[in-house]
Amino acid sequence: MQALVFYIIYPFIWLISLLPFRMLYTLSDMSYLLIYHVLGYRKKVVFENLNLVFPEKTRDEKKEIASKFYQHLCDILFESLKSISISKKEIKKRFVPLNPEIINAIEQENQSTIVMLGHYASWEWTYVIQLFTNAKGFGIYKRLKNKHFDKLVRDIRAKFGTELIHTKETVPKLIRSRAKGEISLSGFIADQSPKIQKNQYWSSFMGHEVPVFVGAETLAKKLNYAVSYCRIEKVKRGYYTATFEIITRNPKELDNFEITEDFLRRLESQIKEAPEYYLWTHKRWKHRRT
Repeated sequence: MQALVFYIIYPFIWLISLLPFRMLYTLSDMSYLLIYHVLGYRKKVVFENLNLVFPEKTRDEKKEIASKFYQHLCDILFESLKSISISKKEIKKRFVPLNPEIINAIEQENQSTIVMLGHYASWEWTYVIQLFTNAKGFGIYKRLKNKHFDKLVRDIRAKFGTELIHTKETVPKLIRSRAKGEISLSGFIADQSPKIQKNQYWSSFMGHEVPVFVGAETLAKKLNYAVSYCRIEKVKRGYYTATFEIITRNPKELDNFEITEDFLRRLESQIKEAPEYYLWTHKRWKHRRT
C-alpha cells in the first residue's frame, strides 16, 4: 500500500517541482485560500498557541499573524517540493549563509560543529549550508512512516551532500564519524515537544514551562563539538539568509542545560520579532506546566 500511494502521488509532485517559482507561488496563494479560509487546517491549534504566547495582543493582531503564517506555510510546502528538481546554482541564490567562514574556521581547527535551529523561516532548505563547507553534513530527522517518501527526502538531501540520520541512529553514527576522523556539521531542529520521561528537563519557552529536548547539548558535551545557533531570516518570498551565532566552542566548560537555554532564548527572540515565520501548527505547548 505504501508503494502504491507513493507511485500515484510522486508523478504529480515531480511535475509541480518542475514549475518556475512564479507559478509555484500562484499555487501557494491558491492553497492558502483553501487551507486557511476554507478548510481551516489546524486553525484551532494555531490560535490556541497564539493565545498562549501572546496574551497581550488583540484578536485582530493574532488574526493577522495567523494569516501571514498560513501564507508562509504554503510557500514552505511548495519550496520543499521544488527541492526535488532545483539546481545547486538556484538554491544557493535563494538560501544564503551570510558568515560561513565562522563554521569553516572551526573546521580548519579540526573541530566538528552542531548547529541548532527551530521550526522558523526555512528550516527545510538548511541542507544548502552543506554547499558552503567541506565538513561532512548530517541532518537529524524523524523517519517518515512511508518508507518510499522517506527515501525520497533522504535522496533530495543527499544530492546536496547532506546525510539524514534518524534520531535513534544519531549517537552511534556521530561516534563512528568522529572515529573515522571526519569533521562534521550536524543540524538539530531542537524545538520539538518531546515525550514526557522521568528526569525530563523543563524550561520556559515563550512564557510557558515545557519539556525540552537536550540531545544536541548532550552530544556536544560528549563529543566536544562546537555549538552554533542558525538564525534563519526571510528576506523576501523565496529568499532566505542564515547567520551562524556561536554558542560555545567548549561545551564541557558550561553548566548543564546552559547551551539549551541559550538556544531557546535566541529562538524566542526571533519569534517575537516576526512571529508569522514560526510553525504555529505544531503542538509545542501541549505538555506545558504553566
